[in-house]
Amino acid sequence: MNNYRKTAISVGVIFIIATVLNMLGNIPLNPILDTPDYLISISANENQVITGSLLVLLSAFASAGIAIGLYPVLRKHNEALALGSVGFRVMEGMLYIVAVVGLLSLLTLSHEYVKAGATNASLFQVSGTLLLAIKTWAGQLGVIAFTLGALMYYYVFYQSKLIPRWLSGWGLIAAASSLAAALLVIGGQLVPFSTVFLLLQFPIFLQEMVLAVWLIIKGFNPSVIASRSWKTETNELLIAA
Repeated sequence: MNNYRKTAISVGVIFIIATVLNMLGNIPLNPILDTPDYLISISANENQVITGSLLVLLSAFASAGIAIGLYPVLRKHNEALALGSVGFRVMEGMLYIVAVVGLLSLLTLSHEYVKAGATNASLFQVSGTLLLAIKTWAGQLGVIAFTLGALMYYYVFYQSKLIPRWLSGWGLIAAASSLAAALLVIGGQLVPFSTVFLLLQFPIFLQEMVLAVWLIIKGFNPSVIASRSWKTETNELLIAA
């Protein structure tokens, strides 16, 4: 098995891991955080909050690993965009880590709120609102970083034909839809995880799962790989001469 095939399989697996971990981490947390008495419900669901935080943290590392894994292949077609995609997806992972820190800080605040009872309730509420805003903003900025990185490597995919153009083109459209959802949330026109938000995010979720399966089963276009390898070898011979 050559290095390109190994890279395609490993990146496909990481795509699935990152998506599944992010879903398993975030979806169970939303009902806990969306309640008016979230400072009580967070404390009452401590294990679920900790487990969700851990899963989101692992998905953050996996998300960065996607662009890092693709870099050796994409750099041969467009080094600037390949490097840019790594930068944005690493930034995405860092922002998700900030969101996790905000969530775990909410857990600590929730414990103190329950212990204090009605004492200084307004102060706890203000602190809770601030921490929840940090988690939300970090999460949406993470989505923006993700979509910018994704747009870069999908453009290189489309340009190079390493994967079918219908798949990379779908990726460009789906990433733009995801970016629009995040910008609408930041602008106040959408609520995170609302029906419209999820509909705008669904195309990229589906596309990345199709891409993951394609990379695992089919890999990169062998004719493109062969052509690039031939050009590289020819250039090396000319330089040596």
